[in-house]
Amino acid sequence: MSRYAEPMARLIEELKKLPGVGTKSAQRYAFHILRSSNEDAAALADAVRELKASLRLCSICNNVTDIDPCVYCSSPTRNQHLVCVVEEATSIAAIERTRNYNGVYHVLHGTLSPLHGVGPDQLRTANLISRVESGGIDEVILATSPTLEGEATANWIATALRSHPIRITRIATGVPAGSDIEYADEVTMARSLEGRREL
Repeated sequence: MSRYAEPMARLIEELKKLPGVGTKSAQRYAFHILRSSNEDAAALADAVRELKASLRLCSICNNVTDIDPCVYCSSPTRNQHLVCVVEEATSIAAIERTRNYNGVYHVLHGTLSPLHGVGPDQLRTANLISRVESGGIDEVILATSPTLEGEATANWIATALRSHPIRITRIATGVPAGSDIEYADEVTMARSLEGRREL
């Protein structure tokens, strides 16, 4: 039996489904919502409902958007011949913050993970291949994370696209700016040496 009233217990259980939210955080959020004004609680509920009702995936790149095609795919100022492949839509913001990329995107919504039953058919790879096959793309940048799953995904995509006359590149990985080399692990250090460039 729960030590909380049923509505509170239900809210805590729903909040625990959010990534990175454990029991204590869920309880803290639930009690914060309870202490909030009725207007604030209603605004939160409305924001969640509106999010689910109005957002969808871009039919070209799979980015989360409220217009189709999304702002990147429909922009006349972006290089439509350059496609950056990312795992999740949240990665786009990190790339955009650099102000060094002016191409378009392709969002996979995950990575290959055979242990979790995620293969190429569970990712948004089919429309990436279709985009390349339809022509007009000069380069695909694989910007998946440097994890085992991210590397496997990048390798699978590179293999699937290799027969097409496009340039396939991978983002560089290595020692992050501002860190100390002595704390870098051997894989990071090896990639830093492999990706070295002339000055």
